Amino acid sequence: MARWRCEVCDYVYDEAEGLPEEGIAPGTPWSLVPEDWLCPDCGVSKASFVLDDET
Repeated sequence: MARWRCEVCDYVYDEAEGLPEEGIAPGTPWSLVPEDWLCPDCGVSKASFVLDDET
């Protein structure tokens, strides 16, 4: 599973962990995270996330 990092604040979305508190189940791939989802730390869109090379 991949990890996606916010280029603004360095928050990391880990596909293996998901975000259950936001209704995103563990194991949810980045492509299935809703397009209107926002970074929980800084509020930017998915477009500001890049694949984290440090996985």
